[in-house]
Amino acid sequence: MNHLDLVRLQEELSAQGILMSFSGPFSHSIIEELGVAVKHYLESAQVARSALMDVFAIYIEQAQNVRNYIGRWEQDPEQARLSRSGIVVVAREGERYVVSSGNLVDRADIPPLVAHLERVRALDKAGLKVLYWQQMRQPLNDRGGAGLGLIEMARKATVPLEYALSAVDEQYAFFSLRVVI
Repeated sequence: MNHLDLVRLQEELSAQGILMSFSGPFSHSIIEELGVAVKHYLESAQVARSALMDVFAIYIEQAQNVRNYIGRWEQDPEQARLSRSGIVVVAREGERYVVSSGNLVDRADIPPLVAHLERVRALDKAGLKVLYWQQMRQPLNDRGGAGLGLIEMARKATVPLEYALSAVDEQYAFFSLRVVI
């Protein structure tokens, strides 16, 4: 019988600076509870209030993005596979914090996502502020959002947002987003 070696797993997570990780179906209550845990951990580590709020806000935004994207597929036969694909990780790298997330995405959704990401990545802080206020004046999109999440994360980030796409099969790719605070 193959047993999961939790000691080794914990050591590996610690070696990579991972403070918190969740993989599986995201619900509002899971996002909220993990958010409280992240906040308490950062408070106990005496992280500066501004950094604590940025890490917390980016964690919430990324977790909600995963939940909302997967929620769009509720009626799809692949819904169970999609809902299990979500992951969010909060880690520490030296003096910085990193919040990463990922989930399966339909390949048809990739071009507009990449275009938006590249537009956001190309802007400096002043350009991001202008884009944020332009987007605020736009009507809500068809999913009820304002399209501010990636812009707001980029405004809080210390380096441009990083993303990756990994082919999974003919219909899906795995999208990963990394935000350094």
